[in-house]
Amino acid sequence: MKWMLVLIGLVFTCVGAQAQTQRFPQKPVKIIVPYPPGGMDILYRALAVELSNKWGQPVIVENRAGADSRIGAEAVANAAPDGYTILATGDFTFVANRFLFAKLPYDPDKSFVPVSLVAQTEMFLLASQSLPVNDLRELVAYARAHPKQLSFGSFSKGSQADLAFLMLNKREGIDLLAVPYKGIGPVLAGMAGGEIQLGMGGTNVAEPLIQAKKLKVLAMTGSSRHPHFPNVKTATEQGFPYLISRLWYGVFAPAGTPSAVVNKISADVQAVLANKEFVETKIASRGIRPLSGNAEDLARRIAEDVARGEQAFKEAGIKPE
Repeated sequence: MKWMLVLIGLVFTCVGAQAQTQRFPQKPVKIIVPYPPGGMDILYRALAVELSNKWGQPVIVENRAGADSRIGAEAVANAAPDGYTILATGDFTFVANRFLFAKLPYDPDKSFVPVSLVAQTEMFLLASQSLPVNDLRELVAYARAHPKQLSFGSFSKGSQADLAFLMLNKREGIDLLAVPYKGIGPVLAGMAGGEIQLGMGGTNVAEPLIQAKKLKVLAMTGSSRHPHFPNVKTATEQGFPYLISRLWYGVFAPAGTPSAVVNKISADVQAVLANKEFVETKIASRGIRPLSGNAEDLARRIAEDVARGEQAFKEAGIKPE
């Protein structure tokens, strides 16, 4: 009789979980983006429209910017673990922040559950048109011959751009100077205006300036060449594999969110990304690459980047504060 009661309980548990998945969502879902408007939230707003159509419920994107994404991440970490408040953010929240700050208002390993990968933006290592170099080896040779005469735009301590130039300094024995800026846009404008000679930017923001011949690409820092610039070699092809960097974006839920709900959100996000029209008009047209991947893929990518980041931050001499 006891075993029969246990079996009945298991059946009701499974049925309950399935019903929970089928019912979700029953009210509006909030996507918190920890960045200012006008950036990657454009992608998440497009995704929200598709999810709203699929779910029959409003999906609201709310920007909670500030403190290197910590404010928005904390809000989601403290939200009810029911799938109705989710975090849409990039690698910085889960990788760089752990190496930059001695104390975070969230635990990057325990406060969230991965849901889905969404997109990635590869980085260009860029130079001003006036700088007489065309690849990384020429840059290193020029920097050695002109010590402390080249500068790069630094828009955020611990950013992949900062790490790349600091590692170039250490490994190649050069002295590129950091000049602080308030964002990628101002860095690119500073390069185009001749204030600085070097910088890094995602393909989605840098490509227009490259096409206008205001900037030039010295290397791609991703794993493959960019289809719009097939003649530009990757950093690895040029002999600088330590410069590999990738900016990815994903979706996370508060820890404790039922797996059935996580799996449903993940599956529906993946279904949107499988829509060729959506990808072409909302992602690829902005210079962004879709990045299909479920919760396990996202968790694996975080682990890989944390291992790589630990070495990079150590080499760059950046310690948590």
